[in-house]
Amino acid sequence: MDMFANLWLGFGVTLELKPISFTLFGLLEQAVVYRLPINIFLCFLGCMIGTLVGVLPGVGPIATIAMLLPITFGLDPVGALIMLAGIYYGAQYGGSTTAILVNIPGEATSVVTVLDGHQMARNGRAGVALGISAIGSFFAGTVATLIIASLAIPLTRVALLFGPAEYFSLMVMGLIFAVVLARGSVVKAIAMVLCGLMLSTVGQDLETGADRMTFRWAELSDGLDFAAIAMGMFGFAEILRNLENPETRDVLKNKIGKLLPSWQDLKDAAKPILRGTFIGSALGILPGNGAVLGPFASYTVEKKIAKDPSRFGRGAIEGVAGPESANNAGAQTSFIPLLTLGIPPNAVMALMVGAMTIHGIVPGPQVMEKRPDLFWGMIASMWIGNLMLLIINMPLIGLWVKLLKVPYNMLFPAILMFCSIGIYSINNNPFDVVMTAFFGMVGYALMKMGFEVAPLLLGFVLGKLMEEYLRRSILMSRGDWSVFVDFVNRPISATLIVIAVIMIVVAFLPSINKSRDEVFTE
Repeated sequence: MDMFANLWLGFGVTLELKPISFTLFGLLEQAVVYRLPINIFLCFLGCMIGTLVGVLPGVGPIATIAMLLPITFGLDPVGALIMLAGIYYGAQYGGSTTAILVNIPGEATSVVTVLDGHQMARNGRAGVALGISAIGSFFAGTVATLIIASLAIPLTRVALLFGPAEYFSLMVMGLIFAVVLARGSVVKAIAMVLCGLMLSTVGQDLETGADRMTFRWAELSDGLDFAAIAMGMFGFAEILRNLENPETRDVLKNKIGKLLPSWQDLKDAAKPILRGTFIGSALGILPGNGAVLGPFASYTVEKKIAKDPSRFGRGAIEGVAGPESANNAGAQTSFIPLLTLGIPPNAVMALMVGAMTIHGIVPGPQVMEKRPDLFWGMIASMWIGNLMLLIINMPLIGLWVKLLKVPYNMLFPAILMFCSIGIYSINNNPFDVVMTAFFGMVGYALMKMGFEVAPLLLGFVLGKLMEEYLRRSILMSRGDWSVFVDFVNRPISATLIVIAVIMIVVAFLPSINKSRDEVFTE
């Protein structure tokens, strides 16, 4: 009952009418005040922007959220986070549209949808593929919202038992999970995490105020700007990578056809949607690539249990329904570690931590107690956002198809300009734009060498928190480093460290490493 009462509070916050005054540029003597549902509007705006960036290949939610962070300065924290969350799960909807109609995944999580979605489109069933994708995503989003609401209170109660040592150990385990679930070499993923941790130490020391690794540059005294790193590594670097590849778009020329699936299509897709929802929900909680692995895992399961696996890759509706459900469920359950423990499981959630910090909100279990309106408002807005996406995406398919015909060489200069304006507007400092360009070149070079940059961003975000909790733990234990592995007094911390050690040792075992590479290759 508590869960539904809290959700009711959340819906009240999301649907609340807020007073807005208009003076018509000073033409009126007295401001005209209207009461408007601002949070609903921001949720709709986030869903629309998210769908747009999901549709356009090469423009991901990470770069978009980083670009829009400065805009959130002037917004209410609840509305700002509702909008940013809408961008994230809205991008999952948009990515499937591009995958089905153009044979290009708009998002990393839509890679699997290309295999059967585009084949369905070529067989004259584009509308059915888009329809079942939207229905599966809505169902998965609804279930994921209920999972978040049901797990929020018990997880928060557990988190309140955590001290500095437990939080430090939890973050270590989170980074190890990010390493194990990262694509490519484990050693390269560890190197990226360590680079992120090192970059987080640039600037003034937390206690002494002494400069560290600033090379006497006054601009670096406050540390490296999170938005500059995120925008450079994911925005500028992604643009460079896309410009390098020749533009090949197989835009569907056939009619899209009816969007509502037949009764037989719904029967065929029902079980894959259920399985995909629960696979995506479970993997979405994992740090690192958990949400990205959901669609791949769902597709593999559907193919293995199918009576005729040869249908997959030729337009099997199960190959669209399962992965798309897993995709959306994973995107939403990745909010669970952020909202309850304050730990970002992926790069997008790391940006959400940045947005919360901008508004003076410390992510973690205290948010539910101190700001229940923010906590439950965000959760309720996810269901409303999923309903909006189901309603608005169907009629706008024609618009997205026209937008997909815009050449990249016209699109990317505009994206680059808006990214630069967004970065400059944070501190009105041209140095930030230069740093973004620098990290863009670094990110591009890392991609070319086979490094994944998401673990670096996670290491950077968690670095300062880990340093703070490490110092507190050592001070409280009077210099005793065994505090992290003390099974008598700190059993939770010790257990988390043991899990982290086992995970990294297992990842280095030759047989496990080989099968891990095979999974990512498949």
